[in-house]
Amino acid sequence: MRLRSLLFAPADAPRKVEKALRSGADGVILDLEDSVAPAAKDHAREEAAAALRARPGDLIVRINPRGTAWYLHDLAAIVPARPAAILLPKCTGPADLMMLSGQIDVLEAAGGLPAGSVGVLLLATETAESLRNMDYAGVSPRLRALCFGAEDLSADLGIGPRRPDGRLAAPVAAARDRLLIAAAAAGIAAVDTPFPDPRDPAGLQGETAAAAADGFSGKLCIHPGQLETVTAAFTPQPERVAWAREVVRLLDGSGAGVAVLDGRMIDIAHLKLARRVLAMAPDAA
Repeated sequence: MRLRSLLFAPADAPRKVEKALRSGADGVILDLEDSVAPAAKDHAREEAAAALRARPGDLIVRINPRGTAWYLHDLAAIVPARPAAILLPKCTGPADLMMLSGQIDVLEAAGGLPAGSVGVLLLATETAESLRNMDYAGVSPRLRALCFGAEDLSADLGIGPRRPDGRLAAPVAAARDRLLIAAAAAGIAAVDTPFPDPRDPAGLQGETAAAAADGFSGKLCIHPGQLETVTAAFTPQPERVAWAREVVRLLDGSGAGVAVLDGRMIDIAHLKLARRVLAMAPDAA
């Protein structure tokens, strides 16, 4: 699953879903949560299941959070239709992941799906409570990525997510740092928060470049017009890919702990970085 650009589309808006499917995003997220009104939840769920049956194993679905009246109904309808992954919003910690993973186990078995075929992504910073425990390492092999959510967290904290100059507010930035470290500790990808204004390409460019430099693997998107900038930022340049391939050639399987490349020493840490670069390269899909 490539996670450079993930585009949301309301599951109950067929034209937006079709546009998203044609957009070239690495992943399309059919949304059952924030973009769907309470009265439309049941219809949106039906539409999402139908879309999944037409494209099994190809789409991500953001379900409603645990504790809502829609959560179990979402899972019961969506998992048998074979999503690539479930995106859980408002995740409050590892216990939520463990519960979700077990529920998917049951639904996969009941539906005759291969065990472990449905992945999980977590929106892991949307509440202040979620920051208390972010140790997701080893909780579930289904976990593919931790996603940073700035807007909901800032609402929970009672502040705006960004300052006038575009920088994240201090506690939101601290949550972002924690998510990056938690994802690295769990050995999974970190995906950045959506940029909220599709009419501000310069702001998107700056925030996305900073996310790539800090170690995010991709970014959530709310408009197809954001995809080109986001995909480019998280796609390694040819010279970076060539460096990574040479590191792998020199160190992987050679038995050598160190080598010299372009006059500089490289070691196992560089090999780990090189593998990550190659996983994000254009020909990795």
